[in-house]
Amino acid sequence: MRSTRTSAAPRRGRRTVLAATGLVAALALTATACDGSADSASDKPDATTSQAADGGGSVQIPAELAGKLKEHGIDADRWKDGGWKDWDKDKWLSDAKDFVNPVIEGLWKPDRMQSAKEADKTVTTKDASAGQGVSDPDPAPVRAQAEKTPYHRNAAPVGKVFFDSPDGPAVCSGTVVKDVNHPGRSNLVWTAGHCVHAGGNGGWYRNITFVPAYNDYGKSEAELTNANPTEIAPYGNWWADWASTSNQWIQGGSETGGEGAAYDYAVLHVKPERGSKSLEETVGAALDVDFSAPSAAEARKMGAWGYPAAPPYNGLKMFKCVDIPGRFSLSPTLPTMHRIGCTMTGGSSGGGWFRVRNGKSVLVSNTSIGPADNSWLAGPQLGRDAETLYQNMSKTYGGR
Repeated sequence: MRSTRTSAAPRRGRRTVLAATGLVAALALTATACDGSADSASDKPDATTSQAADGGGSVQIPAELAGKLKEHGIDADRWKDGGWKDWDKDKWLSDAKDFVNPVIEGLWKPDRMQSAKEADKTVTTKDASAGQGVSDPDPAPVRAQAEKTPYHRNAAPVGKVFFDSPDGPAVCSGTVVKDVNHPGRSNLVWTAGHCVHAGGNGGWYRNITFVPAYNDYGKSEAELTNANPTEIAPYGNWWADWASTSNQWIQGGSETGGEGAAYDYAVLHVKPERGSKSLEETVGAALDVDFSAPSAAEARKMGAWGYPAAPPYNGLKMFKCVDIPGRFSLSPTLPTMHRIGCTMTGGSSGGGWFRVRNGKSVLVSNTSIGPADNSWLAGPQLGRDAETLYQNMSKTYGGR
């Protein structure tokens, strides 16, 4: 969750992101299927195959990535065959320019996805009290509500972000966002900084992959026993070929969020394991990002969406909370964060926060931190720094 703890890929039916009707029905960020092909077997992509293969079917790491690994003394073939599990803290790639994430075919199978643990960061009492006089009173808890299924018809384009950490497979949430420089063909995913980089005492996580509309029909663990990949990943797996997070998170992020929490956001540029169509074309939707950093009074209501994985949740289903936001401060010297009441737990980290602007649903924040009792969530304001990061990602990698 949050920085908390205090040949083209086939489609499953196009959709258009609705103008939210009545926050309109509790900020109903729904989407409407347009073509009736959602359930046909031929529309389900193979989530385990990769286009990064030679004629014999063996995985080939692109030359530019192999070269980048070599720069850091890493053999590409050894990395592909399991060398990525070697977490030498003295050699942990940390700087913004060090991101390397080659596709490893078949790594994220359904059982491995289900074994991933929540990425959770809990705000300490000390951290929470540092901004007294700036923070609004704690909000009343808002009970998270299960999203309607299938998600590709009823929800914003939300999914799960999987990655490997030194402690094993981990999971966050993310949202498909529009690419202003490549309209209709976005490959951008918004999530939290702590879902891609460990912060001041670590480096980039590995094998970062986005799965839109994970477990689209919200099936139970028993129903997913021996599930095939398309039941878990209806639009396939999308590997991050580049990730950007804030320098403030890279330098100041910590186990409890730390000073980097106010800048705890990230953008992924992804590519499919199979096919050539963009993420937006494949899932049929993407959201605009609101970089106006609205006040609570301007925003009126915000909703957080994600896949909470820590008890009492198990990470298999999408949930949402809608509330009137307030301010949360970790320090008078840091930007205030948005805060809403919400009982979602770890695993919802990185999930998008949405509001209605000019009749349309837009992404306005992401889940970052929360308290140990899971009574509220806080997310960063997205202002000029966040917009610069987004624009740089779009202009540099968006057309790839």
